[in-house]
Order: sequence, then C-alpha cells, then structure tokens
Amino acid sequence: MRVIAFYSPKGGVGKTAAAVNIAYLASREGCSTLLWDLDAQGAASFYLSGAQPVQGKKLSKLLEGTAPIAKFIEENVYPDLDFIPAHKSFRNFDIKLEHEDGNGVLKSLLAPLSEDTSLVVLDCPPTLSRLTEQVMKIADQVYVPLLPTWLSMNSWDQFREFVADKKLGIKKLRPFFAQVDRRKKLHRDLVDRRSELFDNALRATIPYSSIVERMGEEGLPLEVLAPRSVPAENLRGMWSEIRHDLWRKGRRVVVD
Repeated sequence: MRVIAFYSPKGGVGKTAAAVNIAYLASREGCSTLLWDLDAQGAASFYLSGAQPVQGKKLSKLLEGTAPIAKFIEENVYPDLDFIPAHKSFRNFDIKLEHEDGNGVLKSLLAPLSEDTSLVVLDCPPTLSRLTEQVMKIADQVYVPLLPTWLSMNSWDQFREFVADKKLGIKKLRPFFAQVDRRKKLHRDLVDRRSELFDNALRATIPYSSIVERMGEEGLPLEVLAPRSVPAENLRGMWSEIRHDLWRKGRRVVVD
C-alpha cells in the first residue's frame, strides 16, 4: 500500500481538486484507492457528491477504538474508489493526537486497509501541526500545490524549513504550480523557472479555469465532468508522474 498526501500551508490553491482528481484517475486504472478527507472543511465531499455532501463520522469513535476504520469508509463512490468524508470533529484531530501521545496513530489507523488498498490519498488541512507531522512521516510522497506568486513561494520556503527542522523527509516533497494564468507575466516566468526554483517539482501544472470551480457545483471529478478540458489533460499528466514516483513503472497499475 502506497500513501500520498496533498498539502498546502495556504487554502484556496487547488489542493483538494488535485487530490480528488488524482484519486479518481488512480481508481480508473484499477488501482484500489482510498481518499481520506482530513480537512474539517470537507471540500472533497463537495467535489465527490455535489450539493449533498456525504456526512462523516465523529473522530473520537475512531481514535478510541470503538469503531473500526472500515465503518468510516464510503465504499465504491466510483469503481475502486473509496472515501472517508470529513467531519467537523476533525478540527480536534491535533488535540486528540496529543492526548493519544502517539507518533504512529495515523499509521496504525490505516494499517488494517493494507491488504485491500493499493493507494491512500490524504487531503490535508492547511495547518502546521501534529497531524501534519504524522502525515509527513507516513506518506511516500507529498504533493504541494503553489500559486505562481512570490507570496506562495515564501510559504513554500517556510514549509520546507518546517519539514527539514522536524526531519520529516525533505526529498519526498514535490511542489507543483496550480491556478496558472499564462496571461500574467509573473505566472509564466515562475512556471518556466520551476527547475531552477525547485529540486523536485512536477512537470505538470494546473491552469486556472472555471471548469475546475464547477467541480464543487456538479460534484464530479474533471475526468467525468470535462475530460477534454486542458486541466483534465494536465491532471492526467500529473497522475502519470505520480504513478512513476510510486511504482517506478510506466505501465498501468492493476491490483491482482
């Protein structure tokens, strides 16, 4: 079982849209995938179920062991795609982790899924916290969307310093530019300089587009909503890079 996370220290940068679409693309290739919405705002629920988002369950029941993680999973939202929706109690995840006094709580919660799940996609809240530390420890790769602005670049530098200071695995961080508007000179310049600015950036970028905003309205991944759109095409390219990151193979990922 591989675990990837989508994280940003800033909200509104396309993190959840990327997480949902990558999870869908993985499942479409026969990769048994679980998307866990760790962000109490529950944006992933809107992207998957539109105006009637699925309601998650209280976090305490999971951490206390009174309910197994399987009880929290919405199965087969799409073929081979399971989903753990957010709940407002997820705001207290960090407090619960402090009380549990365990660095491996998140890892132990996911462990029962390892036999039936090939890929776990974590959609993380935009905080630097105990939960963030645990996500960084268990994730094989962490994908960080950035706006092509200097303010966003500054946030990236701060996050990178946090990961380095905590020894959480700086090499697993893979930034990528999102909401790119090539009409803007700064956007073009930063995107064109990404190999200079980053050690390990994804080649794929996600353009600014109203079709991405419609995901929440329609409750559909882009591959279903607008597969011929430029953002959908770029996300397919991103999935190809991520697949190579995880399995180092260019072929389809099929679970036996």
